[in-house]
Amino acid sequence: MQATDLPLIRTVSRPTVHPDGTWAVVSVTRPDLDADATVGQLWRVPLGSAGGGSASSTDDLSRRLTRGFRDTAPRMSPDGARVAFLRAQPQAAPQLWVLPTDGGEAVQVTDRTLGVSDFRWSPDGKRLAFLSREPEPGRYGSVEGIAPGAEPPRRITEWSWTRNGVGYHRDRPQHVFVVDVPDVAAEPVVQPAPTAQGEAEPRPTVPEPRRVTTDDVDHSGIAFTPDGASIGVIAEREQGPGQVARGIVRVLPLAAPAGGGSDVDLGTLAPQAIAFGPGGELYVVAQDLGAEGKDFVARNAALYVLSAWADPGPRRLTDPETQEIGGEPLPLADGGVLLTLASRGTQQVLRVADDGATTQLTSGDVVVSEIGFGGGTLAVAYADPESYGDLGVVDLAGGGELRRRTDFSAPLRATGLVTPKELTVTGRDGHPVHGWLAVPEGTGNHPTLLMIHGGPYGSYGVDLFDETQVLVDAGYAVVYCNPRGSAGYGQAHGRAIRQAMGTVDLHDVLDFLDGAVAADGRLDGSRVGVLGGSYGGYLTAWTIAHDHRFAGAIVERGFLDPEVFFGTSDIGSFFGLEYVGENPEQVAAQSPQAVAEQVRTPTLVIHSELDLRCPLSQAERYYSTLKRHGVETELVVFPGENHELSRSGRPRHRQQRFELILDWWKRHLPVG
Repeated sequence: MQATDLPLIRTVSRPTVHPDGTWAVVSVTRPDLDADATVGQLWRVPLGSAGGGSASSTDDLSRRLTRGFRDTAPRMSPDGARVAFLRAQPQAAPQLWVLPTDGGEAVQVTDRTLGVSDFRWSPDGKRLAFLSREPEPGRYGSVEGIAPGAEPPRRITEWSWTRNGVGYHRDRPQHVFVVDVPDVAAEPVVQPAPTAQGEAEPRPTVPEPRRVTTDDVDHSGIAFTPDGASIGVIAEREQGPGQVARGIVRVLPLAAPAGGGSDVDLGTLAPQAIAFGPGGELYVVAQDLGAEGKDFVARNAALYVLSAWADPGPRRLTDPETQEIGGEPLPLADGGVLLTLASRGTQQVLRVADDGATTQLTSGDVVVSEIGFGGGTLAVAYADPESYGDLGVVDLAGGGELRRRTDFSAPLRATGLVTPKELTVTGRDGHPVHGWLAVPEGTGNHPTLLMIHGGPYGSYGVDLFDETQVLVDAGYAVVYCNPRGSAGYGQAHGRAIRQAMGTVDLHDVLDFLDGAVAADGRLDGSRVGVLGGSYGGYLTAWTIAHDHRFAGAIVERGFLDPEVFFGTSDIGSFFGLEYVGENPEQVAAQSPQAVAEQVRTPTLVIHSELDLRCPLSQAERYYSTLKRHGVETELVVFPGENHELSRSGRPRHRQQRFELILDWWKRHLPVG
């Protein structure tokens, strides 16, 4: 795979399964270099007979349902007759649309100034609840003629006021709205023609939604009760000094005036996702932040249940110490829910019963990202070593075999891919370091790159990774692992670097590099480089201050200056306080900025102009310090991009980023 092959990457959404279990709808998105945007449409995919059946192995009968610019997030109505989805036009926010599944054109449901971010069907299929940001009057284009620079000043009194990828959010809180679903078979509404004075074409006629939340805070995680009479929602609450923002679950009766409802007492839990079971039980995926609301480092979320949402307290069903669950709980008709379970670079489907019994329904080298269920058929969006994203069916009656139903990654495989080799290295203190080794074809002596993931509580996995493939295609061996501090190996593994960053995690990545070189004679251990982004940028910068073996380094979107991080990052009010502590000497002992004068390695610093997670000042100070001390260094700043550049940035910027990275290695660690 080369940088020019980015348009071949296909990402598959959560599948929404027809009630008879024989077919599903997914959104398939891809980077488009000509449009310089992510584009996508909805696809209908046959799943075989109910319960898994005897289906063929690929997508021979799959067909495209829509041809919008970017159609995403499909959800089928309870009767399977309609699919609601989000449609975005170029340079416009996504709106909610509904499409009849038996054929016909989609009908627009919303026309919100700032668009729609998420939605749910009511149990009777007559209404849709959706999330949308409500701008203060005069801001964000809500009043014609008031440009951003002409808006009034913002008064800030909270600990947090921006979010990466969003910007200021306090003056455009995300609210819950309910709207009646239009009749997709009705006669279309004829719009009046523009006036002779050349006025803009009138906006489409859409149903008028009703707002059901009143607190001017962000809301998320909407879920209807089984009778459709109420909506559960997670409402954010302002944190105290050093605390993580903790939401509350509120249940809002739709027949009552907006702003009513009851709060669910979750104690020290911070809810991330909710769902109501068929009997009215409330399932909550939540992280226990402790009595002070600060204990987030490597704290896995767990599944909790309240047999009725007014119960005095939640009952925990999964073990956060050993089980890293995620996703939105998908309730089953016979009780319990489906979730994802992350473990050692894979992500599986986990069934959790109401008594806490768990059953893993998939296995092997897969990363299941989303789950859909209907008519006894379990469909999943997943990736594996040969696929960036596809749809599969899990054989529930035959031992959990995952059968591929699409092959959207076939064109990408045709470019030539390398399957990484799994490797475990015993470190200097006896700790096993788990990771992978990807090597170009041929006998080698290949220059070797140590690649470090972000997080810190993140992980590399078994799935196809464009970063690895582009580097291997260019002739580099790539070694990458999950050092202590990473997710997927239990909480103790993740908490090992709490207020001790740059200690055992540094040992682990270096030990893994040495072990990989010793395990495969095709690697040239005398010609090595190191690179990483976010926390990976942190550990790269820390590594080259303490180990001078590397011919070059790339520090991307790094957490580089913990002292300045506080008060500038969107998570700066709590992140550094728990990860590196508060004592100035302790912070300096873990700060790449504090030891930047020790660096001698040529270093490329890559950052995004609108990165609010690791603000641009992190890169600017680090780059300037390297330059001041005579280190060969360059700073590359991508305009208009945020912390997610490498994953969801503009396609041309993503390609240019790869070209810059390869050019740096060509100069400092040439192949051959």
